[in-house]
Amino acid sequence: MKVLRWLGRGLLVLVALLAILLVGGYFWLRTGLPDYDTTLRLDGLRAPVQVIRDENAVPHIFAGNEADAFFALGYVHAQDRMFQMDLRRRAGAGELAALMGERALGFDRLTRTLGVYRLAERAYEQAPDGLRTIVDAYTAGVNTWLETREGALPPEYAILRTEPEPWTPADSLVWAKLIALQLTGNWRQEIERARFAEALGPGALDDLFPDAVGTEPATLAPGMLERAALDGLWDSLPDLGPSTASNEWVVGGGRTASGMPVLANDPHLRLSTPALWYLARIETPETTLVGATVAGVPAMVIGHNGHIAWGLTTTGGDVQDLFVEKVDPEDPSRYLTPDGSRAFTTREEVIEVRGGDPITLTVRETRHGPVVSDLDEDFATVAGPDEVVALAFTALDPTDRTAEAIWRMNQATDWESFLDAMRLWGAPQQNLVYADTEGTFGFVTPGRVPIRKAGDGLSPVPGWTGEYDWIGTIPFDALPRARDPEAGFLANANNAPVGPDYPYLIAHDYAEPYRARRIEEVLAADDAHGIADSIALALDTRSLAAADLLPLMLEARAEDARAADALAMLRRWDYHMDRERPEPLVFAAWLKELNRALYADELGPLFEDYWGLRPSVVKRMLTERLDWCDDVRTEGIEETCADMLQRSLRAAIEELVEAQGDDVQAWRWGEAHVAPLGHEIFGFIPGLDRLFGLAIETDGGPYTVNRGAFWSLDSDRPFRHQHGAGLRVFHDLSDLTLSRFVIATGQSGNVLSPHYGDFVERWRDGEHVTLAGSPADLAERGLGTLTLRPTEE
Repeated sequence: MKVLRWLGRGLLVLVALLAILLVGGYFWLRTGLPDYDTTLRLDGLRAPVQVIRDENAVPHIFAGNEADAFFALGYVHAQDRMFQMDLRRRAGAGELAALMGERALGFDRLTRTLGVYRLAERAYEQAPDGLRTIVDAYTAGVNTWLETREGALPPEYAILRTEPEPWTPADSLVWAKLIALQLTGNWRQEIERARFAEALGPGALDDLFPDAVGTEPATLAPGMLERAALDGLWDSLPDLGPSTASNEWVVGGGRTASGMPVLANDPHLRLSTPALWYLARIETPETTLVGATVAGVPAMVIGHNGHIAWGLTTTGGDVQDLFVEKVDPEDPSRYLTPDGSRAFTTREEVIEVRGGDPITLTVRETRHGPVVSDLDEDFATVAGPDEVVALAFTALDPTDRTAEAIWRMNQATDWESFLDAMRLWGAPQQNLVYADTEGTFGFVTPGRVPIRKAGDGLSPVPGWTGEYDWIGTIPFDALPRARDPEAGFLANANNAPVGPDYPYLIAHDYAEPYRARRIEEVLAADDAHGIADSIALALDTRSLAAADLLPLMLEARAEDARAADALAMLRRWDYHMDRERPEPLVFAAWLKELNRALYADELGPLFEDYWGLRPSVVKRMLTERLDWCDDVRTEGIEETCADMLQRSLRAAIEELVEAQGDDVQAWRWGEAHVAPLGHEIFGFIPGLDRLFGLAIETDGGPYTVNRGAFWSLDSDRPFRHQHGAGLRVFHDLSDLTLSRFVIATGQSGNVLSPHYGDFVERWRDGEHVTLAGSPADLAERGLGTLTLRPTEE
């Protein structure tokens, strides 16, 4: 008994010590939270700067010159988002594996192969003096915080046992390269189509990719890449998620209540904590910049400058091509070109791997671009030693001036100076809406889009013949553009910016048109549009995809009481994807399973790489290509589309009963449609995912203006809201001080801060903040004033 008592006492002591350590660690980590109300003397400033945090911790920077203002922006970005900045610059430099281990090696190999960070360094070297001044000042602000900070670093550093390196100008400029890579997915689509054509024949592409039917047969010729090589190349490329999703519109003064343009934008990306976006306001004698920045980047990416306002969506331009190159059979260090044999350009990259040995990567480049088939270690074994695949990509152009374009856009004061800035835009191609305080509104789609000598950019092509080479890019003045159109408004939701008569190829693949149709439907019916109307439209949950498909799906017969109840609800449904309703859940689950029923049998192992809701594909299979309804695995039985509707409805109801119980009326879309807002690293680690995540139930779906996209492949939570509007911005050009903003999480990236997630419910529920006010007004209602003074004053 004495032994047991001593063991019990020892256990209590251990528990007490552990509690003391945890409490002590918590209070130590809290010492890293910034002091918003203090005065500091710092090197690198020309004059004093005031940084007043409003009640939402948004910094309002008042400076005597632009360089000091961006010094302060770098300082406050580092205060609030240092780990996020560090993670992004590591991604661009190909140094994630040094932090995260082998699981990040694939992304590092990709960015090292593409030379992303080298391009950022070159962009800085080639930048004009004015831009370099801004970047240098911002870099100095970040490093000043790193050198002078007091207390603990953000908790991520303690958990990962690491510290940030000094910031460099290339660390800021590499984000433009990373976002170009994320928002451009043509090369994966080329591989995907080639894999499907090899497995199913080219005829299947007409049905599976109805908006991108190719006419180019060369890639399917004998001797090109076969299925095993294509599969290996596909598996070697990191999945960066959806590349096209955002909403934007601008309404001219003739259709607004104020008589001046109203502009709205909500860019859609993978939702995470902290959000990509960071709100800020900058005021100098020469400059006003208000809106959304990206931590690590010295620019206003979306917002207004007191004269003009702008927003953007992804075009999805086909700016990538895969070229199959033939290795010189007499010398493997060379490859064939139309002008004879040429040596590969090579370089060595050493990738540090946490917990493992460094990896030495030999990167080869051809005249078309880097050899991406080297990412697949078994590619040569499968495809043969005489073939490699190179990537041509406009973002890899060493003369790209996109960073300068953004800088000049921030300075533009009218339509002409805005267009002058857009002429410099390289990648990623974007659709920009524009409005100014003189009443002009417009739209332009800048970016470098290749003109091909031959081919349609749909699949990998021979590189050794020169037949498919790029021979230039679409001239800027020929790119889609509009100013003050008669319709009185302009809108884009990743739909095609031009019609079929446009003389150049921009892209084959665009987002399903449902969001764009809904936006235009609402705007066309409104002759007195205002910011409140734009906010309501951004939160609109009516699914035109459901309205399009349900009349076909509701031909299904009820097999039991639950199915009858579900079908009856769907017949009464108004197609709004509201979180408190059961109908959106039934529709989403049914459509998910209907896709499986229609083509999983034909696709076999390729099914999971293609599976999605795909309403246009489903509609065509149910109305025109009925042969897809037959299950090819059942010999002697010819199933009908009615059979597939029954099968999929049955599977969907079984899934929902298991998830939410027998009472169909009690099912709720919100219970399944939760935005996890996961941490970029710890969101994948049990325990830490809950500590760092900010989950919330949301409205909307993949095809509603209030977009709430999910992955069908997520077997545990297939309807989780993983992709959507991390930022919403609204401007009435009659008074830009009343512009409204919201981000999905909070200003701080430190989980211990009260501003880590204080925007979450407001973001979900359609509440917004303004970023305006005098220094005196802000100081009275805000969280404090950070005064930065030069050391020698």
